[in-house]
Amino acid sequence: MERERERERASEHSATETSGERGRREEGMRTRDETVILRAEAVLLCSVGLLAAWMPTAAALWLSLPTSGTKCVSEEIHAGVVAMADYAVIHDDDPRNTPTISVKVTAPNGDTLHHKGNITIGQFAFTSNEPGTYLACFWLDGANRGAGSSVGINWKIGIAAKDWESIAKKEKIEGVELELRKLEEAVEVIHENLLYLRNREAGMRDVSEKTNSRVAMFSFMSLTVCILASVVQLWHLKGYFHKKKLI
Repeated sequence: MERERERERASEHSATETSGERGRREEGMRTRDETVILRAEAVLLCSVGLLAAWMPTAAALWLSLPTSGTKCVSEEIHAGVVAMADYAVIHDDDPRNTPTISVKVTAPNGDTLHHKGNITIGQFAFTSNEPGTYLACFWLDGANRGAGSSVGINWKIGIAAKDWESIAKKEKIEGVELELRKLEEAVEVIHENLLYLRNREAGMRDVSEKTNSRVAMFSFMSLTVCILASVVQLWHLKGYFHKKKLI
């Protein structure tokens, strides 16, 4: 009987120890899972920050307009990219009497995308149809010649041009999910930029190969002409010396 009681006590003690070890193991697993989740969120936020810092999608500019002439700012934009900008005249000498300006935005092919005159504040937006340099020019109106002024421009391109607050309200997303959406858009833009650079590199490589082949052909033709000219000179000199009976 005593042996049976000792066995029962030992089994109960081992069962108690086993349940305690299981509890500690489960708590350790939960702690590790929480740590992994926190690390994943930290990596995600860091990735979003790095992508946002790497992508030059917005630019705030300050242009000092000359008393006569035009001041322009250019931006290299790919095809199918949304661009928008806000601009305003800043006249510190007399804010009540702000001079008016004229604005003209042109595409790489010369088409006019935006043209306004006699204004002090405005904005423009367009979707690029072809890759290239888009030009925005500002100049003072004729009645304000001689009054120096400045223009503040907030130019946004691609991701920066999107209204993320409206998108978040419309799709009912926020927090990490919104950051994931921005990260997805940034990755797509980076992928498009890489494809664009690869195509440009392929085009430049083709031009370089064609140039090298043309240079080689020109060098061969030049060498051939030099050899023919030397042969003709030798033949002419040989005939001349025979005629003069020098050889």
